[in-house]
Amino acid sequence: MTRSLQAVAYCRPSVLESAADGQRLGLETSRGATPSGVEDHPRFFAGFLAAPQVASAGLLAVADVAAARYFQRQLRASLDPVVTGNGDRLRFESFSGCGGVYARLDVLESGLDGGEVGHGTTNVDVNNPLREALSRIGAGDPLHLRVGPEELAVTTLDGPVVEKKVPLPDRWLRGFAEAQVIAAGFDLRAELPAADAVRFLRALPRGGGRGASAGPRWVVPSSAGTGGGLRPTTRAVPGAVCLPGPERLIALQRVLRYATALRVYGPAVTGGAAATASAWEAVLPGMRLTLTLSPDASRGFSGEGGVLDALATDDAAEDAELIAVLLAWEPRIDVADLAAASGLTPDRVRAALIRLGTSGRVGYDTAEAAYFHRELPYDAERVERHNPRLRSARALVAVGAVVLDGHMGTVTAEDGHVHRVRDEAGVLSCSCLWWAKYRGGRGPCKHALAVRMVRRGVVAAERDMARVDGGAR
Repeated sequence: MTRSLQAVAYCRPSVLESAADGQRLGLETSRGATPSGVEDHPRFFAGFLAAPQVASAGLLAVADVAAARYFQRQLRASLDPVVTGNGDRLRFESFSGCGGVYARLDVLESGLDGGEVGHGTTNVDVNNPLREALSRIGAGDPLHLRVGPEELAVTTLDGPVVEKKVPLPDRWLRGFAEAQVIAAGFDLRAELPAADAVRFLRALPRGGGRGASAGPRWVVPSSAGTGGGLRPTTRAVPGAVCLPGPERLIALQRVLRYATALRVYGPAVTGGAAATASAWEAVLPGMRLTLTLSPDASRGFSGEGGVLDALATDDAAEDAELIAVLLAWEPRIDVADLAAASGLTPDRVRAALIRLGTSGRVGYDTAEAAYFHRELPYDAERVERHNPRLRSARALVAVGAVVLDGHMGTVTAEDGHVHRVRDEAGVLSCSCLWWAKYRGGRGPCKHALAVRMVRRGVVAAERDMARVDGGAR
């Protein structure tokens, strides 16, 4: 696993301070993207929180995930959360060190009391002293929130800074990209009222011990429609939702007493389906806290392969460049509006958004079934550059290892083995061990991906030739 260290610099540590009008929470920002370009310490908000205790608990839950490893716990994890200002809300996001849990706290307009929300994305400092202070916020304490430096500090940024060196594994970056692409295929499967949500979550195992994640678990709504609880089932049945590694929902315990409902999202499943990812959303006063779980506690999002087709297409890459120019940190991206503004079809806009999602330039909100604009403060090209299957597929194409034959293709691998790729109703299967193990459950293998690349190249060449012939006539 490729790892690097990213320097994250802050004007000073984030801090919770007492003031005459209550307590003041100052969250310091690092270098980040804004509508006016990259800024060293952008400022996104200054105002009061409508529900201070709830917001503090939600922020701590996001920080819990950023500092956690739910697999190979002996290794350390310390990743600063990301904050995005979307004009009408603040979004705090994090990823677990093991790459299997994505957390997001959406502080909505109704959760903010006064103050304008800016636009942009950056890291935010959540240090240990701040965590301890946030855990002591009382129910009646007014809390002023500042995201970014003080007004005075904005103009005097030449002073001392606090710099952290945070580990930045490539699989963590790829996981951020994969999680949102996978979530775009989720639908609402169940909604539990507060009492049922509390009972269900408190009954889950917390230890994460040796047997805690033995095999996939499934739950189904105990009654049709919304309302009622969830009951466990030993296998996938229509309407079921996978609960992989239930101990990974431990961060929801932070906000459990404030939750008004629990919403559960997942893909459609059929009987006997393999384990899938799922999303668990605690509905809070003026806020939402969502945890998205990978299909297994030992399986991070980075290897799921949902982004590979989007990364491999030249058309989607060109369309993504056009769509990226039209984004403006919208909290909810409207596909029809983008189609009208770009001249692309809605399907091409969606493909471009998936492509942008692979580089962290858009996220996906399951509650609103819509993408939102943000710019992760990391080198987005690394997601593609360090994806091993994509690199291997491009290498196979470059050396001419792919031969097309109707609905089939053969690929001669580096070791000389010949693999046969078949097209079955648009799904490419392969004779390799990867396909035999995962049956497409973790995206295409490198051989199928290479065949798809060559096919698209042939189609593009024929299209270009038709244009030339048409122009000559």
